[in-house]
Amino acid sequence: MDWSLVLVSQGIGVTLDREPLGGWCLRVESSDESRAQAAIRQYQQENRGFDWHREIPGSDLLFDGRVLFWALAASLVFLVQEDFAGGLFDTRAVRQGEWWRAVTAVWLHKDFGHLASNVALGVVFLGLAMARFGAGIALLGSLAAGALANAAAMLLRSTPYVGLGASGMVMGALGMIAAQSLPLWNNGRRGTRLILAGMGAGVLVFIMTGTREESDVLAHLGGFVFGLVFGGLAALVPDRIRSRCSPAAVGIFLILTLGSLAATLRWNR
Repeated sequence: MDWSLVLVSQGIGVTLDREPLGGWCLRVESSDESRAQAAIRQYQQENRGFDWHREIPGSDLLFDGRVLFWALAASLVFLVQEDFAGGLFDTRAVRQGEWWRAVTAVWLHKDFGHLASNVALGVVFLGLAMARFGAGIALLGSLAAGALANAAAMLLRSTPYVGLGASGMVMGALGMIAAQSLPLWNNGRRGTRLILAGMGAGVLVFIMTGTREESDVLAHLGGFVFGLVFGGLAALVPDRIRSRCSPAAVGIFLILTLGSLAATLRWNR
């Protein structure tokens, strides 16, 4: 939109058009192409600023660097997690009403290797989801997917157990990415093929990263499935509405996280 205004101000006829894969482009007459590119380059030079979004080389994907703040937060919680020992997803306690454990358990890890594994995958999956849906929507959707996955696993298992780790949230982010092409459903066979390809790629990555023998596969699967649902719903919402809702989603994400951690500290006392 900014670039189109730049071109209009220079007397260049331009049309803002929607790409089949969900992006946007500017269409100008071929005779105005070089002048349009020069005007946009000049605008970029005069309005340089730090942008957290970066293109991934060799692809048309964007990565949101703000995911590093999530990684830092997870690492800081790990350093003091002895204070939050009461936040483990203990199914006995959850059934007695301590629902916040479904959220706090996402931030706790059994050792440094567990943390490093989840952060490494989480930075990739969450970074892509944040660039696609907005930071707030991706963080809230992934956290909700992880918490709901914990709850679903508890309901599906008959024996008590204790769980922890951000892997459900990470798989939720993967599910959101896999569902991002859902708006192409009305683009005929080509759109259907792209949707199936995206879903299939997501399932393949899930099998590769979320089904290790020592991991909680049921919680991982729940996170991925809930991520698909949230990602599909978010993808159907127009970009302008998502961008307006993103700050509120960040607020809800912080309230859920900090509120659950505070409840754990208070309960421990």
